[in-house]
Amino acid sequence: MEDKKDNYFKGRGSQINPNNRFDKFKVVTEHIEGLDEELLEQHKTELIYTYPKTIINEIKSPDIGMTYSLNPYQGCEHGCIYCYARNTHEYWGYSAGIDFEQKIIVKKNVVELLEKHFSNKNWKPAPIMLSGNTDCYQPAERKLQLTRKILETCLKYRHPIGVITKNTLVTRDIDILKELAQHKLVHVMVSITGLTEETRQLLEPRTATYKGRLLTLKKLSEAGIPCGVMVAPIIPGLTNHEIANVIEQAALHGATTAGYTIVRLNGAIGDIFKDWLFKNYPDGANKVWNQISECHGGQVNDSRPGTRIRGEGQIAESIRNLFVLSKRRHMGKFEHFEFNSDDFDHRAGESQLRLF
Repeated sequence: MEDKKDNYFKGRGSQINPNNRFDKFKVVTEHIEGLDEELLEQHKTELIYTYPKTIINEIKSPDIGMTYSLNPYQGCEHGCIYCYARNTHEYWGYSAGIDFEQKIIVKKNVVELLEKHFSNKNWKPAPIMLSGNTDCYQPAERKLQLTRKILETCLKYRHPIGVITKNTLVTRDIDILKELAQHKLVHVMVSITGLTEETRQLLEPRTATYKGRLLTLKKLSEAGIPCGVMVAPIIPGLTNHEIANVIEQAALHGATTAGYTIVRLNGAIGDIFKDWLFKNYPDGANKVWNQISECHGGQVNDSRPGTRIRGEGQIAESIRNLFVLSKRRHMGKFEHFEFNSDDFDHRAGESQLRLF
């Protein structure tokens, strides 16, 4: 334990900052005894502002329920060790490790781009996922309020939008979400990976507590906002035993539906997760690693459509069965939510545009 304390970055998920696979040159410390000071990383969160040309992403994956996604932020301070979005940070020139958690890219012109997109008379409304990559309610949102402005824009144009988050900050926007819900324009999924708080603090160090997320479901439900729980990702040997309890508690707090995925460790995430796993669970690390591999044909990195988020084999099948039975038992009586796309109005911004 002494070694872990000496070399562990408290409050961060990743404990390493691996080199970007696209970099031609690498910075390494080969002879530390020749340095006056160690080459330590800066662990303060940095906001990096950018102005993209487009903001709506078309999702072509058959594994995702929605066709489009929108991400106001890239990188995520929540620090979830398993996050599949870590790999995308390398396209911005950063590491999938600590860089992903401390270098947050903010798309400053997201609302202007969304207004332009909705105003296009050729746009056919379809539910947009907010966010498909990193959490739209991560800590930076408290000050910047880009997500809130996106919701306001969707309300103005009567455009359907789905939200997924693990942050209680979503309750700040209940006033807007409630109006959207009255027109059947919004559905919120709250991600809950388990109920053991000690595990969460290691697995997702800067996220809301599990209790806080359950209370978030309660507040959303009481406000008439349709919501569900995303039990994701399920980590075999670490969190899979909590599936039934998560769904039961989520249902008791107002969730009417549930979804799940099994963890997969593509690209740089494999090394990042393995380093974290052996530092935090040295006695059970091999068991967890082997069970993840068994769910993905002997590899932890699975990119096969159709199996990558559900897995295969006996362990994956047992997870699926437990999830299905738990959902049926606690949520079977609820109807499937359908978004309303009929009230969309691409002319909603015209009066404002005339002012210019």
